[in-house]
Amino acid sequence: MSCPENAFRYNGTQCACDPGHYLVNKSCLLFSGDSRGWVVGSGVSAEPQFFLTTVLSLDSIRRLTQSQAVLLEVTLVTLVAWLAFCFTVRLGRVDGGRSTWFRIRWWISRFDFAFDTRHWLVNLISLHSRTALRNSLKQELHTIWGFVPLLVAAIGCGYQFILLRCNSITSCPKCVELKLPREGAAFCSQDCFKVAWSSHKSVHAKLATAASDVSSEQSDEGWQYCLRKGQMRTSKLPYFDWTGPLRPYPISKMREVPEGIEKPDWAVDGIPKIEPNSDLQTRVEIKTPEQIERMRETCRIAREVLDAAARVIQPGITTDEIDRVVHEATIAAGGYPSPLNYHFFPKSCCTSVNEVICHGIPDARKLEDGDIVNVDVTVYYKGVHGDLNETYFVGKVDEASQQLVRCTYECLEKAISIVKPGVRFREVGEVINRHASMSGLSVVKSYCGHGIGELFHCAPNIPHYGRNKAVGVMKAGQTFTIEPMINAGVWRDRLWPDGWTAATADGKRSAQFEHTLLVTETGVEVLTARLPSSPNVFPWLNSS
Repeated sequence: MSCPENAFRYNGTQCACDPGHYLVNKSCLLFSGDSRGWVVGSGVSAEPQFFLTTVLSLDSIRRLTQSQAVLLEVTLVTLVAWLAFCFTVRLGRVDGGRSTWFRIRWWISRFDFAFDTRHWLVNLISLHSRTALRNSLKQELHTIWGFVPLLVAAIGCGYQFILLRCNSITSCPKCVELKLPREGAAFCSQDCFKVAWSSHKSVHAKLATAASDVSSEQSDEGWQYCLRKGQMRTSKLPYFDWTGPLRPYPISKMREVPEGIEKPDWAVDGIPKIEPNSDLQTRVEIKTPEQIERMRETCRIAREVLDAAARVIQPGITTDEIDRVVHEATIAAGGYPSPLNYHFFPKSCCTSVNEVICHGIPDARKLEDGDIVNVDVTVYYKGVHGDLNETYFVGKVDEASQQLVRCTYECLEKAISIVKPGVRFREVGEVINRHASMSGLSVVKSYCGHGIGELFHCAPNIPHYGRNKAVGVMKAGQTFTIEPMINAGVWRDRLWPDGWTAATADGKRSAQFEHTLLVTETGVEVLTARLPSSPNVFPWLNSS
């Protein structure tokens, strides 16, 4: 995929038989932002050699460094600039020089030279008379035209050399078929692959044994991959241009809800009936005291359910097990897990790991030390919904991820602090965007907060980014969620084949926090606020 906002991403992949050779993620080097366009780059190996290449497709990119790719781009731009400059001078000599200076200054302004160099050239042209400059250029033209062919020859020879070398780099076809990680499956050349085959093929046997063990354990329980927003299943990992290292795993069967539990209208067939056609999609409801009291009770249950999930998060637990805890805790409280079968969503909560922004489907993947995971819980109880989520650390997490999660938490807190009657809904996004930008992070624009109550999603929409077009002002009695999603890289997302999981476009991590809020006469009440019994999982709360 194209990712022009983050042109280079080094992923540390090494040649399977030569640790000195590093490979760069093939989907990341883009000058034009178009994965179908041709890309110009440079390559380097562990040996002290330099070469240039022109690559016609992303699949051909093998080994590149940022500094050398930029150097090649500058070289090509300089070459084109020299050609245009010389051509303009020759035109000026033919037409008597009347428009030579206009053309020279126009060409200089079109090319991306350093500002100091551009200004120096323009000033030089202004200071010299046309005759004096033409006479000096006549003396230098032979040198200029002699230099251009050398550049063309160097680029042409380098192109032939490295294109052949790039095409010789290969990946083990069996590893590709088994969808093994790129590490250990990429080789410098066909000869390299042949030499390493005797030892490398053992990897396939080990994977086949592990896969058969997993398959035998899961076959009886119907574990399969999710497709088409939960309406289809498949036994094979879907083909997709994944943006980061995370992959979906098979999911278990949909969990059952006892008959005595009050259910929303989508519980049976997956299709909400009342919500899409309600006038509350365009009108912000003012809740009655009776509705507010029911929402307080429901939101407290939702908080207790999320706390139960937070207590079991540790390396080695699967997100499916987290979903089981959420499901059982919700049922035990007499509620229904609102996400279950909502537009065919197959699970009782959302678990979004690392680069997943939101709506991640709980599956068989085990959480690993250093992961971050967001758990999004919504409970339906006594006819109303309560919605909240938090992002948790799994084991020891790197500093950058800690800063991301903390900044996201602070974004939500700052947004809540301005909620009161008379505040425009659009101001929420301004506050969040300002704080995230100060930390060098981006705010997701694809998803927003929403009204909540007897409907799961309704008016108002609460965008979290700046300069949004949300209409309306806050009034006492309104209930809605604020749930900023903050990315370490670009704000854009890509939807996985399951139709639900939204992941960051550049594969970098994302975090989210959410509360259900009630606007009061004097300010705001956080209906899903942390309880004294809530687990102490955020270090910054200890220091405050």
